[in-house]
Order: sequence, then C-alpha cells, then structure tokens
Amino acid sequence: MVRAGKDAPMTRTPEAPRSPGPTQAQRDHRLRDGVDALGFRLIPLTLRRSRRIVKMRKADNSIRDERAGTPRLALFRAAGPDVPPENFGGSFMSCDRGASMSSPSGGLRRSLHLAGGLLALALSATLWLDTAAQAQETQIIYPGSMAVTGFSGTVIPNFDSADSERGGLPPGVDPVDETFIDTTRATLRVFDVSALGGPASGQLVYTPPPFEVTAEQIGQVFAITYDDGVRDGVPTGVPNLYAGATSLHGIRIVTPDEDADGRPERQRRGTAGAVFMDGQFGTESGGGPGTIWKIDGITGAVSKFADIDTNSGSGIGDISFDSNHREFFASDLDTGFIHRLDANGTLIDTFDHGVAGRPAHGLAPVADDGAVMDIQGAAFDSEDPDTWGYTQDERRVWSVAYHGGRLYYSVGEKAEIWSVGIARDGSFAGDPRWELTVKADKDYAVTDIAFDNQGFMYLAQRGPVENRYDYSQFADSGKGEVIRYWRENPDDPATESVWVEEPQEYAVGFPQGNRQSAGGLDLQYGYDADGNLDTGVCTDTLVNTGDKLRDNPTLADQLAAGGPLAVHGVQITPTPLVKPANVPPFGSWFLDFDGYFEDPEVEGHVGDVEVWHPCEGRAGYYEEIPGGYLPPFYPPDFPPPGDLPPCIDVEDVQFYCTPRGLQADLYLHDHAGFGGDSIKVQPSSETKSRTPGVGVTSPQSHAPGKPYTVDITGHSPGDRVDVGLCFYRQSDKDKGGYYPCCKMTLPLRTPTVSCER
Repeated sequence: MVRAGKDAPMTRTPEAPRSPGPTQAQRDHRLRDGVDALGFRLIPLTLRRSRRIVKMRKADNSIRDERAGTPRLALFRAAGPDVPPENFGGSFMSCDRGASMSSPSGGLRRSLHLAGGLLALALSATLWLDTAAQAQETQIIYPGSMAVTGFSGTVIPNFDSADSERGGLPPGVDPVDETFIDTTRATLRVFDVSALGGPASGQLVYTPPPFEVTAEQIGQVFAITYDDGVRDGVPTGVPNLYAGATSLHGIRIVTPDEDADGRPERQRRGTAGAVFMDGQFGTESGGGPGTIWKIDGITGAVSKFADIDTNSGSGIGDISFDSNHREFFASDLDTGFIHRLDANGTLIDTFDHGVAGRPAHGLAPVADDGAVMDIQGAAFDSEDPDTWGYTQDERRVWSVAYHGGRLYYSVGEKAEIWSVGIARDGSFAGDPRWELTVKADKDYAVTDIAFDNQGFMYLAQRGPVENRYDYSQFADSGKGEVIRYWRENPDDPATESVWVEEPQEYAVGFPQGNRQSAGGLDLQYGYDADGNLDTGVCTDTLVNTGDKLRDNPTLADQLAAGGPLAVHGVQITPTPLVKPANVPPFGSWFLDFDGYFEDPEVEGHVGDVEVWHPCEGRAGYYEEIPGGYLPPFYPPDFPPPGDLPPCIDVEDVQFYCTPRGLQADLYLHDHAGFGGDSIKVQPSSETKSRTPGVGVTSPQSHAPGKPYTVDITGHSPGDRVDVGLCFYRQSDKDKGGYYPCCKMTLPLRTPTVSCER
C-alpha cells in the first residue's frame, strides 16, 4: 500500500522576508535564482528564515487593563438608523452604536430566554467599550494572525425610535418575531494572539481589538482560508483572507413590512415574496449563498471573489488554497461538487465525489438528487435543514484541505475521509482514494481538516445543523470531538486503511465529556513559557473553535480566577496534550469570539478558525537533472540511450518531518511512455544512498503517478543526498534474472532545519 503525504510539506514558496513593522515596509522579493554544477535550475521548496515579527504585550495584561471602567449592561441591542460600513472595507471592534436596555442581573448576552426558554432577544454592546474605532493600519494579517468566524448577533430595529408611534413593541407582539440579524456587527474577526499574557492555566485571554468584517459586508460565513500573498506575480509576505457563505449559522427569511413598524415580517415557512434576511448572505453587497469573499490582507478591503451560482442556499462547506498551483478548492453543500477555481476566482472545473469517488472504494455511485432551497415554496421550513437543498449525505462534501499533492476531503455525517490527487497542471488526477472512516463517539460531520509537520492529520467535528427560530441554537453542541490520526509505520496489511485505527482525542472545553467542538481547527506556531508566540517553531499548537468552553459548575470556583465562564470562541492547546493529558483542559488558553460572556445557553454560534503560519527556516531545493541508462539494462523496446529526454520527469519533491525522521515524497512522471509500473531505490543494497554515510530506504515499490516515499537518515540538515532510482515493470522482474530498468540519480537538497527540533 502506498504511503502518501504525511504532514504539512515544506512548500515551494519564493523567499520573502517579512516586514519589521506594520508601516512603510521594505521587502526583498528576490528569488534565490541559481543553477547547480550541471547547469540545471535550482527550485526553492520553502521560505528561508526571516526576521520575526512578534508584537509583545505586558505579561500582566488583563480585562481590567484592557477595558477600564464598568461595562454597560444590555439584554438586547436596540438599533437606530442603519450605519454604513467603514470605507476601507472593515472595522475594528468598537463601541455599540445605539441605545441599550439595562438589567440588574448584569452582563451582556447573545440571547435572552424567558421562562420556558422560548425567547431569544438580540445581541448587544461589545465589551471592547473603551476602544474607539481606529484608523486602519497598512496590514491586517501577520504571521500568527488568527481569523475566526461566527454569528454576528441580533437586533430589534427601530425599537427605541424617535417616532413614538413606531417605538417599542405593541402589547401582545412576540419580540422574537421582531428580532433580526444585526448587520452592523462582525461575522469575521482577525485576532492578534502573539502574546497570551502568561503560561496556560485554563484562563481567558484578552487580545488587542481585532480587525472585523461585518454581516452587512459579507453576511454569515463559516469556512475561511488564506492565499500565499502573491500580488501581481510578486510575493508580498501578506496573504489575503477568503470566507465562504454558510447556512451553518441558520437560514432566515422575510417578507415586506405589512404593519408599518419599519421592519419586514419574519417568516418561518416558505411563502410568496420571501427573500433572505439582510445579513444572511451579504445580498446588500451583491452576495448570495454561493459567494466566496476576499478580504485584502494589507488594506482590509472586502470584495466578492467568486460566485458558485448553482448554490441555492445551503452554502459553501469549506475552502482550501493550493499554493503549488495557485488555485482554490471549494465544497458545495448544495450539489456535493468540489469546485476548482483559479487565483482570480474563475471556475475551472469540478470533481463529483458521489459519481467519481465512491466507486473507487466499491460503493455505488450517487448522483445529486437536484434538491434546492426554495424559500418561496410551502415545503421550505426555516427550522428543518432537510428542506434547505443539501445534497444527499452519501455525497455531501464538508471539509477540503490541500496537502502533499492531494486534496483531502470529508464526506457525510458518518464522516469518511477521502483524497484525490492534484495533477501537475493543477487538475484533478482522477485517482480518488478512501483514507479512513472516522472513529468517534458520535457520527458527526468533520467540518475542518489540518495537517502538521510531524505526520498528524487533525479533524474537527460539528454537531448536526439546527436552526432555532429564536437564534439560540445552530448546531447540536456538546458532543463534537477534535481528534488526530497518523499513518501506520509500517503499514499493517491486516487493516484496510494506511492510517491507524484508533485516533487520539483532545479535551475541548471544561463541560463534562470535554467535547465542545464547534467544527473549526488549525495549527499555530509554538508559544514560550510566558505565552509569547515563537514563529521559529511551526505547527506546535492546536487552535479549535468550541461552545461553552469554560462552563462547568463543579469547577466554577477554580475557573473563576481565569475570567468569565460562558466563553464561545477558540481553545489554544499545545499539540502534545492529547487525552488523558489536559483533562480538564487547564493546560490551554481560551479566547472569546465576540466578548459576550453571559450567554451559556447558545450553541453553534462560532464557526471556523484559520491561522496564517508560514514556516520559517525550512529551506530546500531539488535539482532537475537528466536520467541515465546503464546498458545492457535499459528496456529492449525503449529507444537506446543517447541524446534523449530522461525516462522519468521529477514533477515535485516535498519534504516532511515525521516521528521517524525526514521523509521525501517524490512526484514522478513516465515522461517517455515506457509503461513501467514500479520504482525502487538503488543500488543493489537498497539500504544506502549514493552519498556515503547516508541511508535511504523505501517502504515498497510504487507505480508512478502517486507520491513515492523515501526515508532519509544519517544526513546533516541542508546536505545533498543522491538517491538512485530504478523504473521497471513488475512483470519483467517476476520472470527472474536480469530485467529492463530505466535508471536515474536524483540529487535531493535536504531542508536546512532538523526534524528533531
């Protein structure tokens, strides 16, 4: 069985030292162009070490330091006239604009439940009350920046209007019927988590005011990803951020105002004239349920990047960027397709897992049933996701993640992880492969996938879609897991998958069971003993979204010292702390999405999390040289050696650090059409490279077209290792004796950083 990508590869990114500061940056964009001794071009595999940019904060930073004064207390936001978004396309979290209602109970709530739990009112003023809106800096994304999505909150428009005839609510009117999405508040925030204020102790951390994008600008979004920061062909070191429209934070529809109160009429069921509520899909900015938005990482400007116009309302499941081919992949919850888009947002082609993927694992093909979301039809029910046009569960692709030359993706509620190769030209290679079926306590969808540089694949579950009319619940929370798998080493032929059967699990949140995953995760740099970001250590920290992260009455006294209990946001955990370690998770830090801490009953209000973490100090090169034949062992039906192209093209080489050491995935192509089906390491011992003192081994022979993995030991970082390869047909070898073998020597320039770090 072939072993493919293990962990985040050292990607082929041109050298781009980062700016020493946020303004007037001077960057060196020069490629390290050069040739080897034979005159062949050197191809960079990754960024070289550059200057660190870490904003430091005082170690004793706390909520009192950040937000002096007594916060206003509000049960719901009572809005006045609409306020346009900031000119630059985003804003910093700022003071509430509009009146608020006081309550002796204190605190700020996302929603208020009356007796019986039937009523949820609007979201209210932010806790960042002492920070006025600030002028936009010249850069919003730095190494370590953490983007998080979540529900923007609610408001009763014109509740406290100066027009007394329209102010307040008439007797007998249910406030929930007059509660709408607050379009002025953020659905995406970018946090500076470079300084967490001290060692992890289960505490809430407070960050500088995040950069915000509002629901008025982009509607509700879940999936997010970064690009590589290349602008007009020049690497800037500052990526752009992309966000996909979602139904995972509910679907809400309205009809025109009938009672002259200045508010449209909310509808639970589909009806003639119904439209999506403002703030649902960014329709005010020309968006829809298939829209992918782009947020410029330098200016913060928001624009529409792409539209999947076949999506009727269920939205985008996930987005992933392939930096090798500079293209995007987006999963479509309506059709089940994975769409491939170029760097300008133009649709190139699609991959249909239900039809092209399932048969590769002996499963019957399942075509899309054509169901759509029709909000003007009587069958639509805003509280029943089965009427939202989702494609069938068997073909529903949730998460996508490009890694090691393949696109990994999750399918269905009883989550399966699959992958499909990405060819040299960036197209789908047509080789779908079942990887594993997730083993977890609940059959929940995997809505995010990430890989680290040690061979682990991380998965985050999200509970089934819910949509309470009162805005209180968007997912069945409290049972979602965050787990990680790694490849069997060596592969166990008795198991169906090349991945281990039993994953490791992380404790997420303090509630009983520690399974509060909200469905988003990513890897972050490491942190030192004082909670300061260390960009020299890559993917050493796991960040994941969750609900009610610090809410556990039995631990209330112990948790109180670390801040509020009702935290819906992100948990930050060193990757080694898998269960039973860190139970309960006092070895983690916690961050709240929106700064509202008196809302323990809401569920599913947080979405995805993604970190910009380009790895430093991992430079490598491979040298493209012709292959050679050693008569008389070249194929008899192959042209004789001479002035001919090499029999094998080296398309790509990607290095990985694994628990066993350095590995290289070789992407090879039968350039000459010889028709070989196997490759092995030479020379005859097959245990050493052609570089003295360095060992090169391979798990087994492997046909070209898929990654061919070799293990490298005994070298020093940055050394050149010469690997001999033999390309042959297994049927010829099986005959015994000598057999035709197309031979070549591949010099590999190993990464300059040890995998033992």
